[in-house]
Amino acid sequence: MFSQLTDKLEGAFKKLRGLGKITESNIADAMREIRLALLEADVDFKVTKDLIDAVTAKALGEEVLLKVSPGQQIVKFFHDELVKILGGGATELDLGHPQRILMVGLNGAGKTTSSAKLAHYLKKQGKRPLLIALDLYRPAAVKQLQVLGESLGVPVFAPEVGETDPVVAARKAMTWLEQQGGGVAIFDTAGRQEVDEALLEELRKVRDIVQPRETLLVADAATGQQAVSVASKFKETIGITGLILTKLDGDARGGALLSMRQVTSCPVKFTGSGEKVDALDVFHPDRMAQRILGMGDVVGLVEKAAEQMDEKEAMRMAKRMQEAKFDFNDFLSQMRFMKKLGPLEGVLGMLPGMGKLKGMAGAVDDKKMKHTEAIVLSMTAKERSNPGLLNGSRRKRVADGSGRPVVEVNQLLKQFEMMRQMMGNKNMMAQMMGGLAGGGMPNLSGLGGMGGRMPKMGGGGGGKFPRLGGGGRRR
Repeated sequence: MFSQLTDKLEGAFKKLRGLGKITESNIADAMREIRLALLEADVDFKVTKDLIDAVTAKALGEEVLLKVSPGQQIVKFFHDELVKILGGGATELDLGHPQRILMVGLNGAGKTTSSAKLAHYLKKQGKRPLLIALDLYRPAAVKQLQVLGESLGVPVFAPEVGETDPVVAARKAMTWLEQQGGGVAIFDTAGRQEVDEALLEELRKVRDIVQPRETLLVADAATGQQAVSVASKFKETIGITGLILTKLDGDARGGALLSMRQVTSCPVKFTGSGEKVDALDVFHPDRMAQRILGMGDVVGLVEKAAEQMDEKEAMRMAKRMQEAKFDFNDFLSQMRFMKKLGPLEGVLGMLPGMGKLKGMAGAVDDKKMKHTEAIVLSMTAKERSNPGLLNGSRRKRVADGSGRPVVEVNQLLKQFEMMRQMMGNKNMMAQMMGGLAGGGMPNLSGLGGMGGRMPKMGGGGGGKFPRLGGGGRRR
């Protein structure tokens, strides 16, 4: 996510770190690089100009702190201005009566999938979502929503077979809603390849029948400047109240996200970064600004982990680690937990500075994770509980069973043994646990498996991790 923009911004900030003070000359050079990075990332020209002007004014004003390096100071100014552009704080859905949400957008933006994701999100919040299929143009769109609704246990309204008029279907959907006896209705509408008057007129008629509390524009973040112009057109003619930016996991630039909030004055309410129904996140401007600047999103990662974590299982695992009883059953359990958090690349992107690891060969490889799981599953129950049983012939059998070469089995066993040795080192474990409890990061520089080296993980702000919640223990 935004790797191209993040890398270029970090390059510009790096040049400022060694400077003794900020001057008009060196700030002008840095802002020139930042301006080019933003424009190349498809950020709207006016948004780029306003952002650069605001940061420059702060950098040359009275707010500069003499005890803070120029690099840290510029990153702080840039972060604050990014947060302003992105909307300040998270904006909740308006679920006042009538509880109706109209989903609009172009073909391919992900309206149907986002409708299902939103239903899943609302269900987790204790609401009763209802899905209404009004996309009568795209082949199998109605069936897709029905299948998604069935998998979620959410009622779905489907127009009669052969119905081609969304306005007629919308009227019948309103009657169906009354029969359902209440709930949050999500209307999935049709799109086009581009914005045209026929689409807008159709959506206006549907909107007038539905009378939605929220009209959310679903836009593909990877479409750059086109997404901004589309959002402006929908805002003018339909009256959108919020945005859902999809396919962020495939967008290395990030320009659409930075521009759409500013250009439309509509808040980004959710972002999507995957096909699964749980791949919808509430948009937090401050966290997104941190990710764009390479600072990660530790709070978001903790929240993701908390959703997936079984407290009893976590306590059991912690006890086994302390007692150095960690085996391949535990290893498999932890690996499956990591998979629930989403693609490894996304997880690394939420850790400060760890985004740099994404480009390292083999550092982020979901296929490798599947291969590892196959190797572990090819072991017998006794072998998983007692890895010492895995002699040469057993390793060959495991390799054959998993379809992986013996060398990979040997590598996994070697890495696993290093993990066990680390867990058996009480001083190291205490150091790690102490660092995590204090809100910091554990010092892993002593691990022999990495040659005593760890990648530099400084964010854009001078190589330091952002402090979260005053560095205290999360409760």
